[in-house]
Amino acid sequence: MINVDTGYVYRWEDFEFLPGAVGAMRRLSAAGYGLVIVTNQSGIARGMYTEPQYEQLTARLRQALADEGVPLAGVYHCPHLPDGSVAGYARDCDCRKPAPGLLLRAQKELGIDMAASLMVGDKPSDIEAARAAQVGRAYLVGDAQAPADGRFADLAACVAAVVPA
Repeated sequence: MINVDTGYVYRWEDFEFLPGAVGAMRRLSAAGYGLVIVTNQSGIARGMYTEPQYEQLTARLRQALADEGVPLAGVYHCPHLPDGSVAGYARDCDCRKPAPGLLLRAQKELGIDMAASLMVGDKPSDIEAARAAQVGRAYLVGDAQAPADGRFADLAACVAAVVPA
């Protein structure tokens, strides 16, 4: 939803922001929202990349956004997959969306008021996780179908519609 989905991106040189995503995140931050990324990273459990490689990508992402005036309050990831090929990560968990574990962890660690929060996701599992965590509003971007508080073409369109100018 913030980057081009080319499948299991774990190297910075393969990461590409979607058009308008950084500006939309900057606008959310300026409106007083703390920005938190919650992401399933099943590529770790599939053995496609390691958790340290993912963490390197995340560090570069955080720095690139900070350089653009977009601070992140947190980044939370789930490396698990029940049928993953890496034994340490092949399990059911409460953090893989649609389970709300990542959101609830962010709530606890960052002191988030879930009822006053919004979640923007690009998969039905994002909306399900938001509902389970009692997030105030949940928006869907892209082509996925799910009962959400609104559907938009992309993050920029969503933010333009829900954040006062």
